[in-house]
Amino acid sequence: MIQPATTKLSSKGQVVIPEDIRKRLGLEAGAQFVVVGEGDVVVLKALKAPKMADFKALLDKAQKSAEAAGLTPADVERAIREVRKKK
Repeated sequence: MIQPATTKLSSKGQVVIPEDIRKRLGLEAGAQFVVVGEGDVVVLKALKAPKMADFKALLDKAQKSAEAAGLTPADVERAIREVRKKK
């Protein structure tokens, strides 16, 4: 069982994540988190960029879906131009 750890909130609103947890989760300086608070519970969720292999798998899936829908590369480029014009 993983042992719980304690930490303190500084006067600047900073919280230190204990070293053993940082190491176990592979967290380094500059790591970013989504923070959610409700009642007396605060949850930190580390944000990590997807690995290139994960991104490629997602791109392949999107390309297959576009092909199945009958979209061509020209259709996609046209849609992108239209969206950019609206901004």
